[in-house]
Amino acid sequence: MRALAEAPRLLFHYTEIDYDDVMSWDYYDRDWSDVKPNIPFKQLPMLMVDKKHKICQSLAIMTFIENIAGISISDPILNAKANAIMQSAQELFMPLNPTVNFATGDKFKKKREDMMPFLMSRFEDLEKALKESNKKFFIFDEPRACDFVTFHHLDLSKLLDPTIIKKFPRLEKFLEDVMLINSIKSYLDKRPRLIDVSIEPKLMIDGVAHPTGVKKT
Repeated sequence: MRALAEAPRLLFHYTEIDYDDVMSWDYYDRDWSDVKPNIPFKQLPMLMVDKKHKICQSLAIMTFIENIAGISISDPILNAKANAIMQSAQELFMPLNPTVNFATGDKFKKKREDMMPFLMSRFEDLEKALKESNKKFFIFDEPRACDFVTFHHLDLSKLLDPTIIKKFPRLEKFLEDVMLINSIKSYLDKRPRLIDVSIEPKLMIDGVAHPTGVKKT
């Protein structure tokens, strides 16, 4: 699925930190259902550091990457504002990510209709925050973790309904600015494509279509 591992991938590419992207069933050589009970908080993504430290929760992973990359925000006020943006964007996860990755047919249409008021309200909040920052991104003229978390959810929303983002020109420009970063553009051009949304979602990996889900295919 294209979900909460996406923002860490983007930040890794932006900071040019090498990492291995491994599915749980390949890393553990066991089905996810067998591995899940032994994973902290029983969910992914998980960052394994030095083959022993398990860092779960995508926002914690984002903060960790910022720290090791030397781009953490030292000013406590700006750092708090960045965290507020990051957490507010993260609240778009439900039901946006599961709907885009898994829902089909009438269920997809119903979920899309039901979530629209929340999406519009949160997009308005993010657009206002971006305008008030008077910067290229939410905090600085260079992106930070909060920007990549926000980018993921806004970018995914285009697969739910491509017209939503067009109602928010400042957010649309924000997406364009992120996609123009060379390292990000290179990653986005190569990442697996999420296709057949609302019909039978699949990820195109190395030219092969894999059904979304938690089973090795």
